[in-house]
Amino acid sequence: MARPVLLVKSGGAAGFDEWRGLLAGPLPQLEVRWWDDPGVAAERVRYAAVWDPEPGRLARLPALRAVFGVAAGVDLIAGDPAYPRHVPLVRLVAPETTQRMGEYLCWAALSLVKDARRMAIAQSRAVWDYSEAPGKAPDFTLGILGLGGLGQGCAPMLQAVGFKVIGWSRTRKQVPGVESYAEAELPAFLARCRILVCLLPATPETAGMLNAALFAQLPHGALLVQAGRGSQTVLPDVLAALDSGQLGGAVLDVFEPEPLPDGHPAWSHPKLTLTPHVGSLPTRAERAVQLARNILAFERGDALPTLYDPAKGY
Repeated sequence: MARPVLLVKSGGAAGFDEWRGLLAGPLPQLEVRWWDDPGVAAERVRYAAVWDPEPGRLARLPALRAVFGVAAGVDLIAGDPAYPRHVPLVRLVAPETTQRMGEYLCWAALSLVKDARRMAIAQSRAVWDYSEAPGKAPDFTLGILGLGGLGQGCAPMLQAVGFKVIGWSRTRKQVPGVESYAEAELPAFLARCRILVCLLPATPETAGMLNAALFAQLPHGALLVQAGRGSQTVLPDVLAALDSGQLGGAVLDVFEPEPLPDGHPAWSHPKLTLTPHVGSLPTRAERAVQLARNILAFERGDALPTLYDPAKGY
């Protein structure tokens, strides 16, 4: 009897052999097949592990029991108007995600504090551009916009570097050493942020949130780290705030669209560091371990803490 199928769409066809090899051991009860394999009968597909499936494709899999995102964000899956709403959608949050994001945020925040972008430009021009460092971590209050599970996990790493960490989220959180703001307290939160770190999920409420009106509520010369989702960033407003000095510098890891178009002025802005959406992505091996754990937990009927909630949008 043919085994049920797990369809995988991540990393392109070139990366599929690695996915199949990594999943064969922990999931022998499933046949792991590539997303575009023409030999797969739709009625055999029990699970799908995907990042950006074409709209309508998942709805054409009649035996589909669950969909697993291969990253923490699943907006490219949930945004499909034909998505079969009766099928659970599970976000992939590997234990390594928090460590990697914490490392990224520490690097990005310290790069801004130490004016690393200016030094990188000077090196590219072979110029010895000596200047005093603008400050040290304890001089900066760092606000995490989106104090969810990931933000709570990263906060101790930022505190260990020396930053005073505060946070904002829909509901008040209890995080050791972190003052928590919620809902209508956003203006009071922003007024304290010398460094603003965005870790918000992609929802209709957060779309375009990082805009001129929000930047105006930050202290003049505040620093920005955007590691949430590209849909939240009004990039022309970021560039204008950098030009005016309202923002003193920024590190952006997410964009819309990705990659950033050739010739875009953000590529060469002297106060802006760009990274190619690498803030917290675990290795394929790490993601395969977590994917297998999630599928096995689902088959046992265990509750999945990273189940997507359509009402919340994450």
